[in-house]
Amino acid sequence: MISEERIKSLNNKKILNNPYVVYWMQSSQRTEYNHALEYAIVQANNLKKPLIVYFGLADNFPEANERHYYFMLEGLREVKTELSKRNIKMLIRKISPEKGALEISSLAALMVVDRGYLTIERKWRDFLSNNAKCSVVQVETNVIVPIEEVSSKEEYSAATIRSKISKKLEYYTLPLNERKCNECSTNLNIPFQEYDIDDIDKAICKLKIDRTVKKVSYYKGGTSNAKLLLEEFILNKLSYYSERKNDPGEDYSSNLSPYLHFGQISPLYIYRRLIEVYIEDKKDFLEELIIRRELSINFVYYNDKYNSYEAIPSWAKKTLEKHLSDEREFIYSLEELEQGKTHDLYWNAAQKEIVLTGKMHGYMRMYWGKKILEWSKTPEEAFNRAIYLNNKYLIDGRDPNGFAGVAWCFGKHDRPWKERAVFGTVRYMNAKGLKRKFNMEKYLEKVLSIS
Repeated sequence: MISEERIKSLNNKKILNNPYVVYWMQSSQRTEYNHALEYAIVQANNLKKPLIVYFGLADNFPEANERHYYFMLEGLREVKTELSKRNIKMLIRKISPEKGALEISSLAALMVVDRGYLTIERKWRDFLSNNAKCSVVQVETNVIVPIEEVSSKEEYSAATIRSKISKKLEYYTLPLNERKCNECSTNLNIPFQEYDIDDIDKAICKLKIDRTVKKVSYYKGGTSNAKLLLEEFILNKLSYYSERKNDPGEDYSSNLSPYLHFGQISPLYIYRRLIEVYIEDKKDFLEELIIRRELSINFVYYNDKYNSYEAIPSWAKKTLEKHLSDEREFIYSLEELEQGKTHDLYWNAAQKEIVLTGKMHGYMRMYWGKKILEWSKTPEEAFNRAIYLNNKYLIDGRDPNGFAGVAWCFGKHDRPWKERAVFGTVRYMNAKGLKRKFNMEKYLEKVLSIS
């Protein structure tokens, strides 16, 4: 079922008598549980036209590097294969996505787009809807509950958004059925040059991208790999998740965040798979999958300063600036942080983890951000450093969760705590707390074993 609330016309143009329906796939890089794809199939069948799925591959996406591109291309190669099984052609072009979308719209009776929330993603869709001659329809599919259906404003915290989402869950968590295309498009000759991604190493070499951060072998892109991780999580981790999720020495996370970032797996699919499982203690994981994740999306959608220090709440900025002149026991350069050369073995291990694997344990990610605040000359400098490192090394960087996570370290979506030096009333974390709660030697050994 595709609820009407997920569907939004982006312009007042008409459906034209052009040969194709085109789905511009950008943020939802999957063929399963993709409302935008299913909507496009319905429209193509109603209009008795072939469906083409277009993807624009830009080699200048802000802060993206070889690590991000490789993971994404692994997923896109699988998407192309799965679409061909459903008689749908996928056209991948090496072009700025919005420009390629506008060019192919000249052949489209109707353009369907999925929804993104970052500033660049919204600008791309605005460009298409303002310049295309045909109707452009956006279908929201990367959240459980559509963003405006939850709230018309930026929410203060998880507490304020939780009840708003919970009231609508039943309506928005119905299953989504796959449809077949009546008209085959796989053998069409379309007058645009395709970009071959069958050999990813070869495809990567042709892109003018940052190559300083290499691909990782720990996580391979694609829906099939995401589903394998999900099944492993359900079978071996879910029963113990609430008890052990915060322990850095253990591995009880789902590891699905990179796949959610690229839209390679649907949060709705994950939710429906979880409710099929007879395990009572699913509350904490669903809180993170739905409430926390969609709070982050609410943040970047309603706050256009989400990637800057200006996004920090006024109470946090006030208290941090009050303590601006406090003596800092340690101050490190960005280079020292990037290379993990601090006095703190736990922090160094966390930094090594993201450099080598492209991911970091969730609890250590909070500690990591708090220490950057403590070891920088100013809170604003610290914020910019955390964003830089987060986006450069993490496969799920440049993501609403990442921006909200960094901002949380500076007081966003949190409350004032006991006042102390440097932090003021912003929540504080220290190494003693880690040692008291967890076997941190086990975490150090785990990271040390990474080659």
